[in-house]
Amino acid sequence: MKTISIKKSEITKHWWLADAEGQVLGRFASKIAQILRGKHKPDFTPHMDMGDFVVIVNAEKIKVTGNKETEKTYFSHTGYPGGVKQKSLASVRKANPERILMNAVKGMLPHNKLGRSILTHLKVYNGPIHPHSAQNPKNLEV
Repeated sequence: MKTISIKKSEITKHWWLADAEGQVLGRFASKIAQILRGKHKPDFTPHMDMGDFVVIVNAEKIKVTGNKETEKTYFSHTGYPGGVKQKSLASVRKANPERILMNAVKGMLPHNKLGRSILTHLKVYNGPIHPHSAQNPKNLEV
């Protein structure tokens, strides 16, 4: 039995629409990362970008469990001495709620050039309106 490696011309990409309202952040992000990566397809090839496009709406209504709303922090560093910046989940939710989902999914993708290209297939929006209706996205049940 041969192992079949799929070619770039044989990859078919679909569009999915996921509603984040009432979903738990980690469980929802892991399902989205699987679809972006293409692991739900029977002909998955690890070194290729063969995942689908995902549109997420209602990103501001994502839930977290426990005390994460106040205790979870997002860390960044400017590169200069003393350039540490930390923001709580509550402050990020006020400023850019779509960044919460983007950051969670980004951490579940490969940390290389492939992961960065896969992340461009994720579209996150705060409200229920999105500009991708022309692609006819299918509803994703999570």
